[in-house]
Amino acid sequence: MTDESQNPDFSTIPEAVFQPRRRRSLQLVWIIPIIAAIIGASLAVKSYVERGPVITITFPNGEGLEPGKTKIKYKEVQIGEVKGITIAKDRSHVVVTAELTREADGLLMEDTRFWVVRARITGGNVSGLGTLMGGSYIGVDAGTSTVRKNAFSGLDRPPVVTMNAPGRQFVLHAKDIGSLDIASPLYFRRVQVGEVVAHELDKNGTGVTLKVFVRAPFDQYVKSNTTFWQASGVDITLDANGVKVTTESMLSILLGGISFQTPEDKSDAPPAQANSAFNLFSSKEEALKRPDTVLENYVLVFKESVRGLPIGAPVDLRGVTVGEVSKINVELDPRRKEFSMPVEIQFYPERLRAHYRNKSQQGKTLTSRELLNSLVEHGFRAQLRSGNLLTGQMYVALDFFPKAVEAKMDWNKPVPEFPTIAGSMEQFQASLMQIVTKIDKLPMEELAGDARQAIKTLDTTLKNADQLLRNVDAVIVPEARSVLTDVRTSLDEVRKTLGSAKQTLSADAPLQKDLREALREMNRAAQSLRGLGDYLEQHPESLIWGKKENKP
Repeated sequence: MTDESQNPDFSTIPEAVFQPRRRRSLQLVWIIPIIAAIIGASLAVKSYVERGPVITITFPNGEGLEPGKTKIKYKEVQIGEVKGITIAKDRSHVVVTAELTREADGLLMEDTRFWVVRARITGGNVSGLGTLMGGSYIGVDAGTSTVRKNAFSGLDRPPVVTMNAPGRQFVLHAKDIGSLDIASPLYFRRVQVGEVVAHELDKNGTGVTLKVFVRAPFDQYVKSNTTFWQASGVDITLDANGVKVTTESMLSILLGGISFQTPEDKSDAPPAQANSAFNLFSSKEEALKRPDTVLENYVLVFKESVRGLPIGAPVDLRGVTVGEVSKINVELDPRRKEFSMPVEIQFYPERLRAHYRNKSQQGKTLTSRELLNSLVEHGFRAQLRSGNLLTGQMYVALDFFPKAVEAKMDWNKPVPEFPTIAGSMEQFQASLMQIVTKIDKLPMEELAGDARQAIKTLDTTLKNADQLLRNVDAVIVPEARSVLTDVRTSLDEVRKTLGSAKQTLSADAPLQKDLREALREMNRAAQSLRGLGDYLEQHPESLIWGKKENKP
């Protein structure tokens, strides 16, 4: 090979030229997904920015609640929706997770209340009928607190009064709740002006505390000296004062109720502040009872039965109540082996008008002690009397008894003893027993024997007179015989009469038997009457229901 073949000519080889790569053009099919992605991202950002608060509400159960369907409404405007429902770890309740709108953020305060709105019939109110078609929803009552909160406890029932309702709330204290409940009506002069909104048992267990709401403008009638009392149901009272039936309204019969009133003579008192506390009395009579600033305690000692005399029975002075019974005891006298019944009373001397001026003392005012000493000296005594035959209720009567045994007030005892006198029934039984005892002591057999002896003597005398007339008849002139015949006829009639009297007064005569039997019946009747009196004292209700049969 030649040298030329070994050294090729590179000039004949073509030179490579570099050209840059072409960019691919954007195809039209990708424009739509990009736009959709941009819109979705903007919506997500907007949703996140405009997303409202998320809260949790606890309810006893999840009845009527469904995630994604149950709405949350404030004043019937939707402000949120239930997103989830779970059961608490201790399984005592359910936890509802809800999302609210951004505008509802200002409602989430510490005292905001939530409850489930469903169809309800409570007493005289029917609510939530619209949920029968649209389903249950969660209602909201916005609070007034400034403390925010995102976890709430739902109410078991709708609130009686909303937060923005005009009016004032007050607190009542009572011994027991009676027939009251939440939503029980509140009355003023028989007009419903409010409701009971809450109640709870006191921590010490001695009573209950109720919260009542009085709507405006009626709340202005609640003064600082206003009295409240229970007007629940029908109040039927059978006592020494007779039969009383009291009711406020048909609604109060079903749901119970409370009434209030301000004393007429003190109506210028200032209005009570909100949340002021008052006592709730059990009846109108107790609430409006005349307040007595002066109170004195006395003890009355009775020897008779006090059955039918209750605690609180009136102490009456000719129709005017001047006190009441506060305590009843029983005491045994070991020396005499007798029981006595000490009855303590609360006496109101102001009602007795003990401050009348005595002219003999130159205008000096008599004290209660001086007045009672003077009255007792003139026969002022306490006596048990029956106030109602149907119920057997008794009361203490104060009156003057001029023939009463002399007595004086004993002011040295811790509780002064007021003198007493036996009751009218006790006096009647004692008088009846005295009559029966006197009849029983009559010597009926001796009197009958004396009568029989007198009849025998009279019969002998008549026989002697008849013999004398016969002797005279034998010697007198015939003209006088007719006269003597008439006399003899009269004597025969007298003899027959005496014979009949003798037969009548004989020991085995029917009259004697009837007389003795009548005396025995009178004795038995007196004993039965005494037994009847004792039985009526123990069982006064037998006048209505009759005597109960003894079970074999």
